[in-house]
Amino acid sequence: MLARYAPGIAGTLLAAAMTLGDATAQTIEIHNTMSPGGSEEAALQRFAEIVAERSGGEMEVNVILGGQLGSETDVLQLLNLGQTQMALTGGLFMSEYAPEYDAVSVPFVFPTFEAAEHYLMQTDSGQAMQDQARERGSVVYFGPQMRGFRHMTSSREINTPEDLQGLRMRLPQIPLWVDVWETLGVQAVVIPAPDIYLAMRTGQVEAHENSLAGPYTRQMWEVQDYIITTGHLSFPWHWIASAGWWDGLSEDQQTMIREAVEEARQHGIEVELEAEDYYRNALIENGMTFIDVDQAPFREAAAPAVDRAMAEMAEGVAEDIEAAIAATSN
Repeated sequence: MLARYAPGIAGTLLAAAMTLGDATAQTIEIHNTMSPGGSEEAALQRFAEIVAERSGGEMEVNVILGGQLGSETDVLQLLNLGQTQMALTGGLFMSEYAPEYDAVSVPFVFPTFEAAEHYLMQTDSGQAMQDQARERGSVVYFGPQMRGFRHMTSSREINTPEDLQGLRMRLPQIPLWVDVWETLGVQAVVIPAPDIYLAMRTGQVEAHENSLAGPYTRQMWEVQDYIITTGHLSFPWHWIASAGWWDGLSEDQQTMIREAVEEARQHGIEVELEAEDYYRNALIENGMTFIDVDQAPFREAAAPAVDRAMAEMAEGVAEDIEAAIAATSN
């Protein structure tokens, strides 16, 4: 099953074939910061296949993984200048160009990916975000792609928010996230991601938060015992393009690319869901215990920090969040 999420020979040959294709074909560079082997690569390769087929050889896609052209910030600058074409990127462009609509980066707001997707694609706030991203960053928005929800790992059992009091928890240097978790009672410790394993091994921290891919790839079962399914954040990927490049395409080319993105985006979501099942089973097999907590008390305890974050949002955002959750709840 793991081979499903590792770069295969077919994918390598496909990328090589596209790179060495017709010299007269228009090349679309598309970037992602993750290493090969995940749902990101699967979606991008599907996009490349569709474009190659439906453009009749007029377009070819060069998939660039692992941040080979730099960080998200670097790629956003290249997109802004029209020096590259597309990216499957994180949420930095929203915090840069439309922070007052960036509700999907606030923990404990959206209970499902579908609710976040609805907010981004089908509400006035989502449209305002897209408009501002284009106006301020020359970025055209196509839609989100699911990343597994973020949960906690811990060296001690956590069942309720009361169990978090004084817990030394690693967090990234994102002030909003630190505020939310400190409101929940943890002692936040900001350290770089590469140092997480050592920090847990030495007892500098007792917990951290991430999608299930994090504890799996870092072999956290060697230093942690529990995964607590807080489901506090989806933090999806986003398909975007350079507005300068996009505006130079024909209407037919734009339609084809939008359709290719949508099919590739859905494929990436399917692969991510399969990967989540794989990671959970593998983590259990390696000795980690999942604690499937009632998430409602955690959301209630985090509410003061969430309210502080939401107070900085534009008018109408809170109502659009409620509408998105209602529209996608069963």
